Amino acid sequence: MCGILGFASHVVIKEREKYLLGANLLNHRGPDDSGKWWSDDGCVGFAHKRLSIVDLSEKGHQPMTYSNGRFVMVFNGEIYNYLELHKKLSFKGYEFHSRTDTEVILAAYSEWGVRCVSFFNGMFAFAIYDSLKKTLFCSRDRAGEKPLYYQYNDGIFRFSSELKSLLTDNSLNRKINIESLDCYLAMGFVPGERCILDGFNKLPAAHSLVFDLHSKEIKIWKYWEVPENDFISSNKGIELSLLDELENLLENSVRRQMVADVPVGILLSGGIDSSLITAMAVRNKEHVKTFTIRFPGSGKLDETKHARMVSKYFNTEHIELEAQPASIDLLTKLAHQFDEPIVDSSMIPTFLVSQLVQQHCKVVLGGDGGDELFGGYEHYSRLLWMKKYFGLIPQSVCTTMSYLSGKTIPVGVKGRNWLQALSTDLNHGIPLIANYFDSATRKNLMKGADKDWFSTAESILQLRVIKNADLLKRATHLDFTNYLTEDILVKVDRASMLNSLEVRAPFLDKYLIEFAFGKVPSYLKATSKNKKILLKKLTTRLLPPEFDKHRKQGFSIPINDWLKKGKFRDFFYDVLLDTQTIFDQRMVNSLLKGQDRGRNNGERLFALLMFELWKREYKVSL
Repeated sequence: MCGILGFASHVVIKEREKYLLGANLLNHRGPDDSGKWWSDDGCVGFAHKRLSIVDLSEKGHQPMTYSNGRFVMVFNGEIYNYLELHKKLSFKGYEFHSRTDTEVILAAYSEWGVRCVSFFNGMFAFAIYDSLKKTLFCSRDRAGEKPLYYQYNDGIFRFSSELKSLLTDNSLNRKINIESLDCYLAMGFVPGERCILDGFNKLPAAHSLVFDLHSKEIKIWKYWEVPENDFISSNKGIELSLLDELENLLENSVRRQMVADVPVGILLSGGIDSSLITAMAVRNKEHVKTFTIRFPGSGKLDETKHARMVSKYFNTEHIELEAQPASIDLLTKLAHQFDEPIVDSSMIPTFLVSQLVQQHCKVVLGGDGGDELFGGYEHYSRLLWMKKYFGLIPQSVCTTMSYLSGKTIPVGVKGRNWLQALSTDLNHGIPLIANYFDSATRKNLMKGADKDWFSTAESILQLRVIKNADLLKRATHLDFTNYLTEDILVKVDRASMLNSLEVRAPFLDKYLIEFAFGKVPSYLKATSKNKKILLKKLTTRLLPPEFDKHRKQGFSIPINDWLKKGKFRDFFYDVLLDTQTIFDQRMVNSLLKGQDRGRNNGERLFALLMFELWKREYKVSL
């Protein structure tokens, strides 16, 4: 895992050191080695920060050159099938001078050109410069595990793992993109190619880009699509076949992802996903290390006993760690680390976990992706229930009920979002369930802004919903391409890399993704009464008889308790009621008072707090 930064232009780039200065802000992504490279003509420059995982020798140094210097590359990530590709390319006559997946990518690009990404199974963001064609090729993995920001201005194309390393150039615009801010306040993140700052973009997951230095043209395309299936058979033999295939795919994924030249561990919560990964890990390696974190005062949220039971069953070397309480300083630190703010307070325990585990190993496997692939979220069952019962009511009546709930029920009252979701036709669309601020509330929040405010987030979301008659397929696809990519994976990447820890996700293996979306029918994912059905069948086969397959627990912090009294409450009030805030003070006061009355506004207030802290850190304006 690494940090990458680069510049390309059709003319000579002057003040080279100034341009690569931003690499210093990526040290946390790669503290083991660093490198810089400039083309002979001075038009292209790369910087790299290396976290050494495979082939720890100097042969893995980046930027890496290939084919007598024609190709130069910077790479962030892991290609899990690089050994198979190494063998395949060797048969074609390619010679290798290292054991790195970086060199395999370069050989694959030399052989297949931009089509090479279709052969890669892994998490990646990379850039390859072809000095003969004068082109820069960039690509990002299918799920979006690894980030890539870019910006094109005044003839110079810039890219980096993190936005902050591009912002060392003070001449660049730091104005907030209003449409992106609207998405943030509604969804909790900025989706797709958009960026919170005007003029900047993200390369979307499963996309590639070519910048031609001669023509100054940028071409972007999607190289992979989430597969769809119309499988509806409920034949018992088919179910058994799918279960066998799932077991085989998951075992192979874990086996591939445990390959490293540094210690590898498992984040074991005792839930379905991490326990299944543990089951597969012990098949492929002796002396597997598992880690469980206890948070002070967690009470019923303590997962220690569940993880301990799974560890004992599989005889792993189990390490229980206790996190320190979160501090106010950590909130500011995370606001700086997250290049675009996201509304997910679990970034705090994710950081604390990474901080502890990094002291014991350099790579860990986690369970991210299991819910999106196999129907694990509670809202899947609730949506199916809504369609079943409210589908009998005319849509016009449902829309009226939704409108009235928004007008009469205060923000933060339990059930308000679900009542507002009734305005969505569940035969075609997907409601914004985690709607932090609805359209009317967003307009009220932005009353003081010197901008015309138009709510566009809902329409942007619906454009990302696939056309499919199956409600669950629409919902899981949207969560995979939206929530997983823009929230979960961003949270894990930024929090873990701040601690120089690599987190791998076996459920996001290319073949598992294509299996889940291309072969598994919806009735084996979720119904109105059950969730994660196929994975639960696998737990019956592989996990201890006493394993609780219905338990659902994720990282969380007591944010509502924080807002009752004490230093965190004072900090929230100081920041959100400061005269420099962009949010309407009457609206913020209303949310704070609603929280005191027992409404559920904790995560909403966290959203406003983190935005304001981020705005201060990066000195941005509307």
